[in-house]
Amino acid sequence: MTFFRHTKILCLFTALSLYTTLSVAQNKPNIIVVLADDLGFSDIGCYGGEIETPHLDWLASRGMRMTSFYNASRCCPTRASLLTGQYQHTAGIGNMTTDQHQPGYRGFLQPNVVTIAQVLKTAGYQTGMVGKWHVSETASLPTKDEQLAWLDHQITDRDFSDTLSYPVHKGFDRYYGNIWGVVDYFDPFSLVNGTQPVPSVPKDFYYTNAIGDSTASYIRQFSKKDEPFFMYVAFTAPHWPLQALEPDIRKYENTYKKGWNAIREKRYQKMVQLGLIKPEQVKLSEFMTSDKSWEHNADSLWDARAMAVHAAMVDRLDQNIGKMIDALRKSGQLENTLIVFLSDNGASPEQPSKFGPGFDRSGTTRDGRKISFSVNKDVMPGPQTTHFGIGPEWANVSCTPFRYWKSKEHEGGITTPFIAYWPNKIKEHNKISSEPAHIIDLMATCTDIAGATYPTAFAGHNITPTPGKSLLPMWTGKLKKPLHDELFWEHNGAAALRQGSWKIVRVGANAPWELYDLGKDRSEMQNLATAYPEKMESMKTKWKELANQYGVFPKP
Repeated sequence: MTFFRHTKILCLFTALSLYTTLSVAQNKPNIIVVLADDLGFSDIGCYGGEIETPHLDWLASRGMRMTSFYNASRCCPTRASLLTGQYQHTAGIGNMTTDQHQPGYRGFLQPNVVTIAQVLKTAGYQTGMVGKWHVSETASLPTKDEQLAWLDHQITDRDFSDTLSYPVHKGFDRYYGNIWGVVDYFDPFSLVNGTQPVPSVPKDFYYTNAIGDSTASYIRQFSKKDEPFFMYVAFTAPHWPLQALEPDIRKYENTYKKGWNAIREKRYQKMVQLGLIKPEQVKLSEFMTSDKSWEHNADSLWDARAMAVHAAMVDRLDQNIGKMIDALRKSGQLENTLIVFLSDNGASPEQPSKFGPGFDRSGTTRDGRKISFSVNKDVMPGPQTTHFGIGPEWANVSCTPFRYWKSKEHEGGITTPFIAYWPNKIKEHNKISSEPAHIIDLMATCTDIAGATYPTAFAGHNITPTPGKSLLPMWTGKLKKPLHDELFWEHNGAAALRQGSWKIVRVGANAPWELYDLGKDRSEMQNLATAYPEKMESMKTKWKELANQYGVFPKP
């Protein structure tokens, strides 16, 4: 009888422990991080843009927007920082996803880091990812012909990278998305489900829709269980190539015929009206290609169409965020879900047509149609058979009111729109914060919210402490002092350091350092380098110290 009595007590204790664990898990919020690709600071409606983004606007109106949230200025470095809470060099992806055989430039996530998914799994979270991974090493086949055949889906017996570097081996229970960075939106290369390549897609396939549908499906499945879930949703839109659905393009076919400066001015004025910026602190910077005028632009019809396609891609992204919100609402999860939205860098000035097919750019479709890379702007962008970008002029517009764009460390390259929606915690709706923060902070934030512990060791490896800070005190109005004493950047020789309102920045390794007081000149128009030489020198010294600490090495 004693045995049975002890057994009953043990069973009761186990049941109570399980009930307590489940109750704690049920009270934890779901967390969804949504990342856009090459989206400019002012593209979406609630950040001043003319593009229709009602679902993002809705999230912003019931949550918080940040105007000084920073990324790492480029696709894969930002993704490495987001996932690990480290500056990208510490994570091993200081440049892109090719191995340069230096600690900060291996091209894939290193064993000294963990992902948010790996940490949150220890706190009872289900984990899923949809979309662009781009933190696995990418390599070419031996010849260009073989590479193009691979991109054209003619070679199908190769993994896109080491499958042990895929999301399902980095803490994610489920994954559907692209391993490489660039996609054909109608038939993406490197598309996998788990680790298995997706052999074909339906005729009506459009990748942004597939990301939205898969996200909604994961939400419905995760919501059936008592455990909370973490999801990372990484859209490829609006990264080039400019490919969109024609009904979406038609919505904007006349919008951009007014030209670059007219759209910039309108966006700037809307930002002021929305309270995103104060005109005495943030002026509209000079147009970066001021030698060009829309009135004398012989390619105005092509350029207007290009930006219309960009807008259509953003519009479609927002439509699919609507699917996510709807799935949360119908599953009863919306109120207890943190949704974070941001972009991986500023808009892209790149003109991929100049490079032609190769590496990650296919030359033909799966069914043999030739893709146009014309540099003469004699083929209109939009369909699957074109491969173009918006170029520097529209990139400058997308990053209104700032200077520069993707891959630069000026404000246009590193400042992202940032929305945080969480009804159970962010009570002050439509709030706008100018507190500086960085993408390295998302790891600490998610760990804090989940009640998880950031590890000192994982899978037999020592883990580098994260320099990130939790955003939760700021979101709840309990922040007592600035989150960071300093923030650091470097990519391809472009570099920056921010201390308080002071910032030093350079456009390349051999370019001179510039100094700005962002509290008075957020648009970086008044270089104070000669006016404050001591400040400049002290910040340059600090940047070098941090560069050594984080594994940056000088570029040749």
